[in-house]
Amino acid sequence: MSDAITAFFDTWGLSDDVARAKAIASVYSENGTYADPRAQEPMTGPSAIAGYINMFSANAPGWTAKVVKSDEIAGLQRATVAFAGMGPDGKEMVQLGQYFAELDDGKITRLIGFVGTGEPA
Repeated sequence: MSDAITAFFDTWGLSDDVARAKAIASVYSENGTYADPRAQEPMTGPSAIAGYINMFSANAPGWTAKVVKSDEIAGLQRATVAFAGMGPDGKEMVQLGQYFAELDDGKITRLIGFVGTGEPA
C-alpha cells in the first residue's frame, strides 16, 4: 500500500485547514485529480482537493478517514476507507468507501472513490 494514500486519508481527520493543505500537497501531484460520488465534478490540484476536504470537515467535525484494507495490481492501488464519526442522531457511525489510485514517483496522480465496497445488493 502506498504511504501517500494512507497519509492522504489521514488528513481528513485534521482540524487545522492549513496543516491539511500542506499535508495534501506533500502527497498529491500538482495536476493530480480526485473524484468521488459526493463531489459535483472531479477536482484538480492539491489546493482544490484540500478545499473539498475542508468542507467535509466543516460539515462533519471530528470525523476521520482511515485505510482499513488495501492491495495493488498492475500499478493500480485499491483502498477500502472507513469514515467514522458522530452521526446526526448522536450515535457513532462508520461509512465505507472504495478508492482506486494511480501514483507517480510516490505521489497520487489520480484518485477515484465509490460509496460502499461493492457488495451485492
